[in-house]
Amino acid sequence: MAQHFLLSAAARTLSLSVVARMTEEEAREAFKNIRWSDNDGNPYCPKCGCTAVYAYASRPLWKCKACSHQFTVTSGTIFASRKMPIRDILLAIAIFVNGAKGHSALQLSRDLNCQYKSAFVLAHKIREALSAEADDATVGGKGKDVEVDGGHFGGYVKPANFRENRRDRRLRVNQTGKRRVVVVMRERNGRTLPFVFKSEDASLPTIHDRVASGSTVHADEASHWDALHARYLTRRINHSQAYSSDEACTNQAESFFSRMRRAEIGIHHHISGRYLDAYAGEMAWREDNRRISNGELHLIATNAALTHGVSRVWKGYWQR
Repeated sequence: MAQHFLLSAAARTLSLSVVARMTEEEAREAFKNIRWSDNDGNPYCPKCGCTAVYAYASRPLWKCKACSHQFTVTSGTIFASRKMPIRDILLAIAIFVNGAKGHSALQLSRDLNCQYKSAFVLAHKIREALSAEADDATVGGKGKDVEVDGGHFGGYVKPANFRENRRDRRLRVNQTGKRRVVVVMRERNGRTLPFVFKSEDASLPTIHDRVASGSTVHADEASHWDALHARYLTRRINHSQAYSSDEACTNQAESFFSRMRRAEIGIHHHISGRYLDAYAGEMAWREDNRRISNGELHLIATNAALTHGVSRVWKGYWQR
């Protein structure tokens, strides 16, 4: 039997020990080569784009000859205004991408020997950079299959101790109101787009915007997916009778939810509804890149972070 890709040597092209042994200068050089790879690793001004810059001898800083703008290797990126050493950031990205089902902020804080708050924000900055590539993305098209499904997360209601005091937790009146639905649109042999809603039927306008015309949509038997028939060739599968058939199948969408539930239960233990979209975006990225080596994933994640602008959400998060 053929060996699974994730168990093969081709999946292991990056060692954490190599990154951990880097000096600060080596880590800064790696950042510089990744950020300005389009200019052979030579820095240019992030403000005006001028390539005529000169470096300070006393500190790791450049100054543009055209606009006199001073900048570092992280200026204007999602890591701007950092206090953490660059080597630790590079190591954090390596640890983050190595997690098959994610990596918790508490564990990351122990790995880096930093405060939980710093690790929490750092992990979310990486998630934001990775998810930004899908902001305007669409899936499907003529002759392509797209699977649509929804999964409920959060809003757990603990059952009462005595049986006579227990209530049916499936009823809306007995729920907390914190329960959210992640609706995923997954193109076969393509990308995965997850979005968070209060109910599955609220996702229909987004599906119309993100699933291209001419697609064949696969969905389950839920009645709110009936509206998809007016716009797409829609194939339905009744899960009370079968999980898949030759006509319809949503197993790839279910695979995404399997990864996300394992991340919630086994890694994070709890995901707040406020950050559910960030974790969903991370799991979509992991699912789409599951056949790529950890070394390539590290380069992709670092490049995404260094080409992403300053975060309007996470910069100064704990200072409000």
